[in-house]
Amino acid sequence: MDITAPEFTLAETASGLIEHLPIGVIVLSPDTRVLFTNRAAAKLLGLSREQMLGKLASDPIWCFTRDDGTRLPLEEFPANKVVTSIQRLQDFVLGVELAGGGHTWLLVNAYPEFDGGERLQQVVITFADITDRKAGEERIQRQLEYLTALSDIDRAISSGFDLHLNLITIITQVMAQLKVDAADMMIFNPVSQVLEYSDGRGFRNKAVERGNLRLGDSYAGRAALDRRIIHIANLTEDYDNFLRGSHLAGEGFVGYYGVPLLAKGQIQGVLEVFLRTPPSHDKEWLDFLKTLADQAAIAIDNSTLFENLQRSNAELALAYDSTIEGWSRALDLRDRETEGHTQRVTYITVKLAELFGLSGTELVHIRWGSLLHDIGKMGIPDDILLKPDTLTDQEWVVMKKHPVFAFEMLFPIRYLRSALDIPYCHHERWDGTGYPRGLKGEQIPLAARIFAVVDAWDALRSERPYQAGLPAERARERIRERAGTHFDPQVVTVCLESDLFGE
Repeated sequence: MDITAPEFTLAETASGLIEHLPIGVIVLSPDTRVLFTNRAAAKLLGLSREQMLGKLASDPIWCFTRDDGTRLPLEEFPANKVVTSIQRLQDFVLGVELAGGGHTWLLVNAYPEFDGGERLQQVVITFADITDRKAGEERIQRQLEYLTALSDIDRAISSGFDLHLNLITIITQVMAQLKVDAADMMIFNPVSQVLEYSDGRGFRNKAVERGNLRLGDSYAGRAALDRRIIHIANLTEDYDNFLRGSHLAGEGFVGYYGVPLLAKGQIQGVLEVFLRTPPSHDKEWLDFLKTLADQAAIAIDNSTLFENLQRSNAELALAYDSTIEGWSRALDLRDRETEGHTQRVTYITVKLAELFGLSGTELVHIRWGSLLHDIGKMGIPDDILLKPDTLTDQEWVVMKKHPVFAFEMLFPIRYLRSALDIPYCHHERWDGTGYPRGLKGEQIPLAARIFAVVDAWDALRSERPYQAGLPAERARERIRERAGTHFDPQVVTVCLESDLFGE
């Protein structure tokens, strides 16, 4: 018996192959009407074949979005423009909103077929599911944004100790990266045992700024006390227990997270985030929220350490200053004829140093050096230091050692080394005839050159057992006469033109 195999046309064979392809295929007529669709296309587009066949590409049945998530409204375009646009599709990323919810991302390519001339016969469109790839790309992009945000926060924390600016930086990143509607920082005050509002963004009014809380009160207080994240998915169901309700009235918040800020095992505060739509967040989102909270805890801890260090330094500097002032008063008590001299010359010298552009620690060292300018006289015997008559040449040799004694006393004290210029060099002269080293001109430190003029001015104006104080104008003349020999001429000019050498 002769058995003849059935005959299959090429079109039927191609149609059978296309039907079983893993990628979606749709064939459109020249006016963009659906002529054919395979099973994969129907599945990817979330529609049945019956729903698609005969429909135009511009039919509202399709719910397409662009790569950036915005809707692609083909129904708003003329048919000829739609045809032209479809023919040009090459590796085009298209989003599809599925009727049952969810989203599919497709890689679309179009292949127009012509009749041998320029007349379009049909367009074959292929769809490849790239949802997983798209999700992976978005995850990588999100992680890159998270890393960039953490880098910005780390740079802010490491480059400065302004807690307000650092917390604002963190809150800004919380809102930008986690897409929340509002966020604030509550800092724990260990003295009063309360959480105090520090900074916040996204709130409609400022009532939240008055919301200081005790540990255990409200969700933030519970987060701090229990040292765990408090998550409220629906505030409307638990609003009566939300003890800050009066401060957040009218905000319209639905979701809430309170994250304790812990550093070195100690509670530093609470990061609160608020949402006005029901929250739906994955583990990656929550992990990044915890990471940002850790950064905030580090910022607060660093700021606290810095403030404590500043306070300790201020107390130490005050102790130094008080000690130095005590030494200068002891010198004045020993040499009663110069009582009050040290305080006067110190004040004027610091003011003049400011006119020369000195500032900060330079002024501190000048103040200390002025207070201690005669500290070396502690090594001069009383019979020479307190002698009412003119000193002999031999006694002058001893007296002129007091700058060296000052150097030997102060140099071993590290924090006073920078204050040595005045005690060691204020008896040097511009022309090099001074002591103890015979320095000349600008070899003499500026602080010592300034102080030398001030010291001479106060000596000329003061009443001493061996001389009467000179009138101001006469004292100015004496200072002016010694410019270029005893004193730096420029320093003399600045001094005499200032209002510090008054009547």
